[in-house]
Amino acid sequence: MKANKPKKSFLSGGPRNLLIGTMVLLGFIFILHTLTERNRVIQPLTYSKFLNLIERDEVKRVHVAGHDVHGFLKDGTRFETTIANKSGDWELLRKHNVEFSIDSPDGAFNIWYLLPLLSLFMVTMMALWYFLRQSRGSNGGGGNSIFTMGKSRARLFMPSSINVKFDDVAGVQEAKEELKDIVDYLKNPEKYQRIGAKIPRGALLVGAPGNGKTMLARAVAGEANCAFFSVSGSDFIEVFVGVGAARVRDLFQQARKHAPCIIFIDEIDAVGRQRGSGLGGGHDEREQTLNQMLAEMDGFQTTGGSVIVLAATNRPDVLDNALLRPGRFDRRVDVPYPDLKSREQILGVHAKEVKMSDEVDLYKIARGTPGFSGADLANLINESAIIASKANKEKVDIADMEEARDKILLGKEVKSIVQTDEDRKVTSYHESGHALVRLLMPDDSDPLHKVTIVPRGRALGVTHAMPEREKYTHTKEDMIANIMSALGGRAAEELVFNKLTTGAYSDFKAASSIARDMVCNYGMGSDLGQVIYAQGHGDFVYSQKTAERIDGEVQRIMDECYGRTMTLLKENREKLNLLAETLFEQETMYAEEIYELLGIEPRAQHRFS
Repeated sequence: MKANKPKKSFLSGGPRNLLIGTMVLLGFIFILHTLTERNRVIQPLTYSKFLNLIERDEVKRVHVAGHDVHGFLKDGTRFETTIANKSGDWELLRKHNVEFSIDSPDGAFNIWYLLPLLSLFMVTMMALWYFLRQSRGSNGGGGNSIFTMGKSRARLFMPSSINVKFDDVAGVQEAKEELKDIVDYLKNPEKYQRIGAKIPRGALLVGAPGNGKTMLARAVAGEANCAFFSVSGSDFIEVFVGVGAARVRDLFQQARKHAPCIIFIDEIDAVGRQRGSGLGGGHDEREQTLNQMLAEMDGFQTTGGSVIVLAATNRPDVLDNALLRPGRFDRRVDVPYPDLKSREQILGVHAKEVKMSDEVDLYKIARGTPGFSGADLANLINESAIIASKANKEKVDIADMEEARDKILLGKEVKSIVQTDEDRKVTSYHESGHALVRLLMPDDSDPLHKVTIVPRGRALGVTHAMPEREKYTHTKEDMIANIMSALGGRAAEELVFNKLTTGAYSDFKAASSIARDMVCNYGMGSDLGQVIYAQGHGDFVYSQKTAERIDGEVQRIMDECYGRTMTLLKENREKLNLLAETLFEQETMYAEEIYELLGIEPRAQHRFS
């Protein structure tokens, strides 16, 4: 049986009905005013003419209010004038049989004078009523209204609407293992309560942007099959003092009603920063909001339900210590950049959404994308699909993937740059110097992938090295090899052309950074010992004399590496010339082509199938 729906009033129909009602009211007033206006055609008269008309017996009736006179002539014309209000006037009116009436000056009143004001007043009142009604919100919450500012802005997702599981989150195995404890507790609380175990109240997800912190939080809710409140840290803060604290209270009240549930606060550093740094001392809005959050998570009156708070940030260093203590955010779950295996898995997840050629080797793509976040890898797949679509291809191939990666790392190919053959020749030798030194380096250094002289971004040419595996430590020899490879371009220019160009700026910057890290951070200098000489933040202060020794050691490493690079290129001058001339013609060459061209045996672990 179909239930009867409650009747809705006209004014509950929303802005449309309100607008219609206002227009009808104004139209009615306008019609009323128009219908009566025909009787309000008034002819102004001078006092003398008014007296003449009376004497000619043309005046029928007058109404006197103070000095103002309104009346009708015998032909129906309405008039108005101002009289002197002398006693002779009344005798004149009586003599010529003119009907007249007299009002006190204070009682003079004309509704038509007030009609525009009355209409404006009514419209203003209706507009005010509409504003107040909208301020209350259609469902008792939401918006920035004066009645709902203290309401939480968190979005509630019921279990049926959350389809994300841990299997949908590629990589981050350690983070998922940490969060599985929370899932198990939400699904089986008796398992822990029977022996007195307490589940963490909160877990802080820490990691760089794009690594899947939000997706992990949704996966926890999906696995636990419970309600999920999602809110950003900035949603608590408002210009009015006390609003943030009220929103925190409202959020936790709602969460306890839906327990067991999860509250996810994204970018919690917007509200959880160290107290005492605000402009208002201990009384500014942000700190009051934080204080309320601390009380709700583990305060004196904290009661009710299994409410787990998950928060995400990429700035854990700025969070207040009270927020991080056990009892609030008990666990810190690191969500790092994906390693090689994780990158391959993430690429596989996103590759399912596009048509990929069978020749695409996701493992090889993963090797060439160290330092990419999950969002970067998703963007890589999407960019490659866009490139393939623009070329009217049926599937994404390896060339599209390479183009997309180069575009993300270096920028779009620049076709507007016009170079002379001499400029291109210098660039060819510069990039060949990088590539040849990289080929001749020890086996533990990163192998060459490709070299190109096609301009991209601000670079006229690029030499790519592709790590074969994830490296967590680097040897001194590996770092020296990277410095020598970076200096190979300048060394080739000087050796062949006996001149220097500005193209080595970025190479010098990278090489100098590696050399300074060797001396200041890794104790690899020859005479400065096993001491850290940190740069910036003033963690380790050292004297001017020590600074000069550091600069001297960095210079020594750079000079020795440049000398070794120059010697290496002189000994292999024929290979350098052959590679540069071929690169000048082909513009882009891959490692397997270069190995074959120069007759160099590929490293055993890098053989191409």
